[in-house]
Amino acid sequence: MDRKLLIAANWKMNPVPDGAFEQDSPYKTHSAVDVYVFPTFLDLPASIESKIITGAQFGRAEETGAFTGDVSMQMIKEAGCIAVLCGHSDRRAFHGESNEDVAAQAIAALEAELHPIVCFGETEEERDSGKAENVIKAQLKPLPTESDIILAYEPIWAISRGDPNKPAATSEDAQEMHAFIRSQLPEDKRESTRILYGGSMKSENAQELLTQPDIDGGLVGGASLKPDDFRKIVETAIKLTTNN
Repeated sequence: MDRKLLIAANWKMNPVPDGAFEQDSPYKTHSAVDVYVFPTFLDLPASIESKIITGAQFGRAEETGAFTGDVSMQMIKEAGCIAVLCGHSDRRAFHGESNEDVAAQAIAALEAELHPIVCFGETEEERDSGKAENVIKAQLKPLPTESDIILAYEPIWAISRGDPNKPAATSEDAQEMHAFIRSQLPEDKRESTRILYGGSMKSENAQELLTQPDIDGGLVGGASLKPDDFRKIVETAIKLTTNN
C-alpha cells in the first residue's frame, strides 16, 4: 500500500520563520506530499489564516478544568487546527508526560476529530543498554493503534537540540526501528499507518531517510526554522513521490 509522505514542521518555542505565511511559502501542502506546520499557540491563527495545514504542539485530554496555561483538544479543533502533536520528547522531558498521559491525549484528539501525531523514542542510555525495543513496546502499548493515528519515532539520542556534536542516526538505524515499530501494530493497520522519522531530519539526509521502505516522512525541528532548508526537504519528498 502506498502511504503518502508527510513532512511536518515543528517550530517549537520559536518565532515564525521569515516568509512562512507568504504566497510562495515552503510550508504549504502539496498534492503529492502532505505538509503540516506546528507553530506556537500564539501563531496558530495567522498560520490557519494563511491556508497552511496547521496543528498544535500540545493539547490536554480533559475538555475543561482548572489547568492554567493548557488548552483542550476540542479548543484546538474549534480554532481551526487539523492535527496535534502528542508526547513530543520535549513534553516528555520537560513536562513529565507519561506513556499513559500521551495515550489519553491521542484518544482525546481522535474524539475531537483531530489527527494525532504521537511521538516516542528511546534515550541514548536505553539504546546502549539494549533496552530500546522494550522501551518502544511500552510506549506503544497504551496507544489507540487500532485507530487512524500517525506515529513519529524520535530517537532522543539523535535529536541535536542545537548541539552539533550530537550523534546522528543512520538511515539504516532509522529503518531498522521503523520496521520494528510497524511489526508491533495491529495486523490490519501495519500497511496503512504512517510512521514519521523525528531524529534531526535535514536537507542533507532527507533523501536517504525518505527512501527507506518504512519511513513515511519526517517530523522536522531545527531545519523547519530555515525556510530554504525546509523547502529542499519538501522538494526531495515530492521528487521521490513523483518518480515512483
